Amino acid sequence: MAGVKQGDWVVAAADQVIAEGKRRGPDSPLVCASGVSPSGPIHLGNLREIMVPHFVADEIRRRGLECKHILSWDDYDRLRKVPAGLPASFAEHIGRPLTAVPDPCGEHENWAEHFKVPFRAALAELGVEVTEISQTEMYASGAYREQILHAMRNRERIDAVLGRYRTKQTQAAEPEPDDDEGDGPAGNIYYPYKPYCAACGRDTTTISSFDEDSTEIRYSCQCGHSDGFALSEGNGGKLVWKVDWPMRWAYEGVTFEAGGVDHSSPGSSFTVGSQLVREVFGGEPPSYLGYSFVGISGAAKMSGSAGGAPTPTDALQIVEAPLLRWLYARRKPNQAITVAFDQEVNRLYDEWDALGRKVAAGQAELTELAVRERSIGSATRTLPSTELVLPFRTLASVLDITTGDEEQTLRILRDFTSDTPLADLDQVRPRLDRAEAWVTGYVPAEEHTQVRTEPDRARLGQLSPTEREALKLLLDGLDEHWSLPGLTSLVYGVPKLQAGLALDAPATPELKAAQRSLFSLLYTLLVGRDTGPRLPTLLLALGTERIRSLLSVA
Repeated sequence: MAGVKQGDWVVAAADQVIAEGKRRGPDSPLVCASGVSPSGPIHLGNLREIMVPHFVADEIRRRGLECKHILSWDDYDRLRKVPAGLPASFAEHIGRPLTAVPDPCGEHENWAEHFKVPFRAALAELGVEVTEISQTEMYASGAYREQILHAMRNRERIDAVLGRYRTKQTQAAEPEPDDDEGDGPAGNIYYPYKPYCAACGRDTTTISSFDEDSTEIRYSCQCGHSDGFALSEGNGGKLVWKVDWPMRWAYEGVTFEAGGVDHSSPGSSFTVGSQLVREVFGGEPPSYLGYSFVGISGAAKMSGSAGGAPTPTDALQIVEAPLLRWLYARRKPNQAITVAFDQEVNRLYDEWDALGRKVAAGQAELTELAVRERSIGSATRTLPSTELVLPFRTLASVLDITTGDEEQTLRILRDFTSDTPLADLDQVRPRLDRAEAWVTGYVPAEEHTQVRTEPDRARLGQLSPTEREALKLLLDGLDEHWSLPGLTSLVYGVPKLQAGLALDAPATPELKAAQRSLFSLLYTLLVGRDTGPRLPTLLLALGTERIRSLLSVA
């Protein structure tokens, strides 16, 4: 893969991770990390948090080295607000850990699990293998007890590091319950730990004291409850985010992590964490890549908490798994990507198919070969693919016209594949199923094709002599040209024949204008509007008998 390095961000990142592992020592494990908070639907923007480390870890494994990819579920985080669509009474759970909030749908063990389950299934379909770590389980089991005590005993040093990056406005502001730096009482004593109240279960608490010898903390809660416990024995809280993140780098020995651009700017969480992991936890920051946002057909940054952002499950209904992997692999992490759910999905499939043909013909660049190899599977698994690849737009047009009728769909697709006739529809799955899901779920009702059931006798009665001749030439040539290439040649060639030219004659501006006029006429007579699916596809779908019934002049 050495020849691929230039322009191949995955190879370059893997090189850095391996170098970082060697720098740390011969026995240092290679660990790529991802972190997701299951506070709402885990959307396609969150998926980049997984895919960037996945591709890097997978590249390392392809080189024969061991590499662990951990997915840290931040399920011990607080619920911050009532999601859209839930009753206002749900506000009673704000401030409680996500794993302590009930699933309002009653389907899963808790709020966090409600969003983890479909995301796990999507990762499995994408061929992404991760080692899951629940932060609820880690904190509740006391796994981080020594790290918490260490942070509390070094709170002044942590506060000093944070102070280097605080703005004057932050310094002057009263700490908020959601403050990710930590808080303290009126005396401005800093504590990097946030207890969950033993009475109400929320983190609306303020630490009033900490005894380093007994490790006892005392706190008061906005609910009116005051309490305390020894940190050396109890597990009723967590480190604040900007301390928790670097603590875990040291604990897990993380050598690579990616983060959104909001975590990657100067003075951000990664900058602060890099200082804290060295100065407080005796570790090293990981090799790091910041990634840009994921949009939906040009939309701005998505937010799962706002609701409505498409998830990997949504995307996999219409995009084959290798293609979705490709969308994340082909762009450098600092480049924004767009996942299409509208008509642009046709172009995405066209580009993916063009790459496949380029690879098959031996014309692909080394980087293109590497990206496609990563897209079709991982070091340990090749993803299922469609046996007989037909253009997505063709399948969508056929399904639109047949409204999903399998018998009619098979009949039409056999005409498309006359050289190697289609035996059954399984040969064009899973792409066929993706096309059907797109047509039924994402194509607006007004854009669906409604073929006329009766001829448009009024328009047929108004045909000009030129139009009558064009329709006759088309109908006379159907049988001879009954294939997708043949019909394509015919519908474009009728104006050429009328001009006394051969079907394969080059199109002049005048001929192109005549072609557009013919296309508009055919759409009007077949589907009642001046646009529609590609005419060769539409004609094949209708069959010769129906075409003649709609286009013949009595």
